[in-house]
Amino acid sequence: MDVIGAGFGRTGTLSLKLALERLGLGPCMHMTSLLELPERAELFRRAAEGDTGCLREALAGHRSTVDWPGTYFWRELTAAHPRARVILTVRDPAAWYESAERTIFQAADQARQGAAVQARPVVDMIDAVVWQGTFGGRFADREDAIQVFEEHNAAVRREVPAPRLLEFQVKQGWEPLCAFLGVPVPDEPFPRTNDSTEFRNRVADYRARSTSAT
Repeated sequence: MDVIGAGFGRTGTLSLKLALERLGLGPCMHMTSLLELPERAELFRRAAEGDTGCLREALAGHRSTVDWPGTYFWRELTAAHPRARVILTVRDPAAWYESAERTIFQAADQARQGAAVQARPVVDMIDAVVWQGTFGGRFADREDAIQVFEEHNAAVRREVPAPRLLEFQVKQGWEPLCAFLGVPVPDEPFPRTNDSTEFRNRVADYRARSTSAT
């Protein structure tokens, strides 16, 4: 593992995934990866329940990880991969909550009500890692969720040595990321993807494919 993303979902993690893969640091595990790898979702769920030995198999073949579920295990991963760089994607806390509430939280609520059989491992893992594991079932409480977000970021800043950590906003583009990783800056725009509209379209497409497969 070369790069461990410690930032919560909806902080530009999908853009960072694409950027890392463009820089040759892929495959990069991201929550979207698990839509096609439900067997890995089950391994992450087991890890969240205490069997952290599953993490090696869950991340097998990946050079980097960003977003949940990997960020939930940032302490275990940074300890297991002491040479890996750590990237903390950040965003204004209020803007982060508003984005997360209208995308991943609403999508999770809909999925619980009508998940296809093949999607159930992913839905169960997301509940275990994100809504219960990270937020203790209280994400709907805006102030509580923002406090969790801020305390998480503070813990990463406090516990990861400064030379190993990059605090990054995707709007900063290639330069700080490439300088941190020691690689050349690509001659192309930094990836910009997964705004709220694109997220909802992706979820609708996945739901349609899952339904047609049953």
